[in-house]
Amino acid sequence: MIKPNIEILQTMYLRGPNIWTYKPVLEAWVDIGELEDYPSNTIPGFNDRLMAWLPSMIEHRCSEGERGGFFSRLRDGTWPGHILEHVTLELQNLAGMPGGFGRARSTSVRGVYKVVVRAWHPKITETALRAARDLVIAAMVDKPFDIDAVVNQLRDMADDLLLGPSTNCIVEAAWAKTRRIPAIRLSEGNLVQLGHGARSRRIWTAETDKTGAIAEGISRDKDLTKSLLQGCGVPVPEGQVVHSPEEAWEAAQDIGIPVVVKPSDANHGRGVSLELTEREDIERAYHIADKEGSEVIVERFIRGEEHRLLVVGGKLVAAARGESLWVEGDGKSTIVELIDRQLNTDPRRGEAEEFPLETIILEREPAICLLLERQGMNGASVPSSGQRVLIQRNGNMANDITPIVHPDVAETVALAARIVGLDIAGIDLVAEDISRPLHEQGGAIVEVNAGPGLLMHLKPATGEAQPVGAAIVEHLFPEGTESRIPIVGVSGSQGITEVAQLVTWLIHLSGQHVGLACAKGFYLDRRLVESGNHANFDTAERVLMNRMIEAAVFENSGDAILSEGLAYDRCKVGVLTRIDPASHIGRYYIDTPEQVFNVLRTQVDLVLPEGAAVLSADDAMAVEMAPLCDGEVIFYGLDADNAVIQAHLDKNGRAVFEKNGRIVLAAGIESAPIAELSHVPALQHGLQVEQVLAAVGTAMALGVAPHLIRTGVETFIANPA
Repeated sequence: MIKPNIEILQTMYLRGPNIWTYKPVLEAWVDIGELEDYPSNTIPGFNDRLMAWLPSMIEHRCSEGERGGFFSRLRDGTWPGHILEHVTLELQNLAGMPGGFGRARSTSVRGVYKVVVRAWHPKITETALRAARDLVIAAMVDKPFDIDAVVNQLRDMADDLLLGPSTNCIVEAAWAKTRRIPAIRLSEGNLVQLGHGARSRRIWTAETDKTGAIAEGISRDKDLTKSLLQGCGVPVPEGQVVHSPEEAWEAAQDIGIPVVVKPSDANHGRGVSLELTEREDIERAYHIADKEGSEVIVERFIRGEEHRLLVVGGKLVAAARGESLWVEGDGKSTIVELIDRQLNTDPRRGEAEEFPLETIILEREPAICLLLERQGMNGASVPSSGQRVLIQRNGNMANDITPIVHPDVAETVALAARIVGLDIAGIDLVAEDISRPLHEQGGAIVEVNAGPGLLMHLKPATGEAQPVGAAIVEHLFPEGTESRIPIVGVSGSQGITEVAQLVTWLIHLSGQHVGLACAKGFYLDRRLVESGNHANFDTAERVLMNRMIEAAVFENSGDAILSEGLAYDRCKVGVLTRIDPASHIGRYYIDTPEQVFNVLRTQVDLVLPEGAAVLSADDAMAVEMAPLCDGEVIFYGLDADNAVIQAHLDKNGRAVFEKNGRIVLAAGIESAPIAELSHVPALQHGLQVEQVLAAVGTAMALGVAPHLIRTGVETFIANPA
């Protein structure tokens, strides 16, 4: 056999809906060279090595449609492009990014394939693709390959580049089938826009654009928070801010021991010391807390279990109970060894954000060290066999107890969130029995937190996971609230820029703030923001991010669909002008009219069920796309007697056409002229009648009044400044 070589010629990140799928993908052009003559079943030992290295690929159903389908294809003989697709997907899957979409298609050039895989992030997927290429070659030549190192690299990249789990659960809930709210990531962090334009909302982890700065500031000041809650009758422990170890001891005496010493902005229970009674312990706890936060608080110790209750939009939506952590001695192992073996092996513990509980490392947990010392031990101590040692009393929210929260407790925590002013709040309270009112047991709220973590409610150790993401989405978009603005996408081969400009003018006249991204510039209403070709994904996304915009119009060339994908998942109106297959052939390995059809149909595929496709009745390929539309179809044409238009009107459809020098709107058997073509000055300056008809059909689909359409076509300037 020849020396195998697989060359990745080019990669493209298709960020939006494309010819392959609605989701983001990485498309790679791959040259397998002479391997075109060597399918997998002709390479000695290759299949066995690949299946042994990646046994989990048995779950890949492939075109066989059943478990083990891909392995069956390997045995029958398949080519490296197809293998590369599956290995890339599996490497991502092993790194925690499940996603089964993939395609491998040959091109008109021998040995060159388009390999397409689901992309969670372009850098991650390209790294996985190139690692997959190296793995496949290693399996062919029987050389070792470190799969674990690649998977760990991809995991690290995912931790750095993907949305955090709390933010992601909200985004996934927004995109669920029942809502289908689009999302745009606004930063490399967790700032995300849900919805489009003027109808959008923003989230930043578990904070929203409804979360007030004053409320967040209050929540950070624990002493002020308790004062406000106490003033409104909410039970809180007595406490005060202290500024020295001596003052901490004095406060403890005033309050009455035992006490809690904690930082004012404690996180994950760090720096919190509980049930302290001795001066030495209290003063040491002061130093521990002082290193963790901006201020130190001493407060009365409340007996009972620690709980975290999540309030969203004034309602309790989830509750978790903490658990104390213990290790049991064996007479041989140190405390550190027991922690690693008995606690840190918990699959919920880890360093990454995806883990609800943190790895316990004594060197960075002085509060735990103090607790051990109070038991006469340290990390090097060796407990006797069967001896139980308390490691941590707080911060381990692991058990969902939402169903048993007493209604009075739910009302109390909702009141606490309202007093502070938070729309989303994590309420920490201590109670012996959460199923009883707090006043019956001396329970109290100890903290109110903005931007609470959600993982404890998504991955509890016991009990049911709670749909907290869906609760936040419902809070931002109550049922019946629209998250989308009307979007018009214009595709085709001829005159799409002019159609997009005229449509924008007609929408503007209807009183809406409209954004336009086209080959002649980026416009907000009639203001040219930037000149040049802006018919691209980036500018379209800028339009959708603008919270002033109430409608948007985008020019989408075939090249843009092939190289970037579309910037929106669905649209109100999809427009197709006449199609000239020859003008699209010869780029991006598009070589046949059938392939051109598959490119431009993308615009029609995205029309919402309540929307419309506006198609040229004079173009056979455009007419052929009509059945692909989920919504209404509106035809336009130069001839009122066009057979397609007449058949459509016979079915009570709508159409726009020219008749006796007039633009006519028709619906079923009814029709009405709205303007004389001789009164459309732009026709004297290069605009074509077909382009006017396409724009008028779009305005009809958007519900623009006929008199405004007439005014619009009679006043349109093709190239506004």
